[in-house]
Amino acid sequence: MPSPEPIIHIHNLTKRYGPDQGGVLALDAVSFDVPPGMVFGYLGPNGAGKTTTIRLLTGLSKPTAGEAQVLGLDVAREAARVKKRIGVVPETSNLYDELTCYDNLAFSMRLYGVPRAKRGPRATALLERFRLADKRDVPFAKLSRGMKRALTIAAALAHRPAIVFLDEPTTGLDVMAARNLRAMIAGLRDEGVTVFLTTHYLEEAERLCDRVALIVGGRIVALDSVDNLKAQLRAETAVELVLGNGDEAAETRRIVAPDVPAAVRQALDQAAADGRSVLAVNTVRPTLEDVFVRLTGLSTDAMRAPGVAAPGVAAPFLAREKGGKA
Repeated sequence: MPSPEPIIHIHNLTKRYGPDQGGVLALDAVSFDVPPGMVFGYLGPNGAGKTTTIRLLTGLSKPTAGEAQVLGLDVAREAARVKKRIGVVPETSNLYDELTCYDNLAFSMRLYGVPRAKRGPRATALLERFRLADKRDVPFAKLSRGMKRALTIAAALAHRPAIVFLDEPTTGLDVMAARNLRAMIAGLRDEGVTVFLTTHYLEEAERLCDRVALIVGGRIVALDSVDNLKAQLRAETAVELVLGNGDEAAETRRIVAPDVPAAVRQALDQAAADGRSVLAVNTVRPTLEDVFVRLTGLSTDAMRAPGVAAPGVAAPFLAREKGGKA
């Protein structure tokens, strides 16, 4: 059975900023495909080129070189058609503070040409789906941070796009709000919506994403499924022993060796010889964070460190359709 056509196709996509586009190289010949119906994680430290890529894919910027297609449309030449068929959730919400939750959804549908008769039922269904039905008539400005993110995603889905771009959706949320939002994102995939997700939370990406691309300095350094990337480090599976000794604090020893079982037996024999009790033995398998560190040479702190954004991308990247505040 032939593979489905990719919903996103990028080939040698390059973007420079500066005079005559000869300055900062934000993207360096980036290429990848995104099959439909998956959560695709686009991961990298601040300033790596994530937001620049989204601006190019959503028609808000034009590439210096290369090509980008979304839903089979050339983004550089058919930006208006692309914008009508995608949903975008920027890191900073683009909804109106003074409008209620219901009115924000209805207005969004109006911008995207949803027939008037369908707006009410669709808005009501979205409010129920995102657990905001009891906030229907509450102004956006009075919602909690988590509720604002949920409504912003709901607005991006109001016209039933085949793909939605989420830029750092859980940044700044508390644990429960972030957990609820991750469940909503997983639900979108279950419904066949393709999700293009940028996040600097590697654990979040490991939970949500079917496939990830790691980008550093404007270049893709890895592109594969999460499982396949972790399999590259399978030989580095470790074992942790938690040892006790009466009233003393427990000690954790991590063992990484070519022959892990033999190393564990040796550690257990040594613990017995030292009069230590074994409180727990845990297998520690490679995580996406381990993959990131190995493939990029960076620490995971780099994902959270402030970066220098490329010129022109410091402001919220999704300008409102047909005018309005940013």
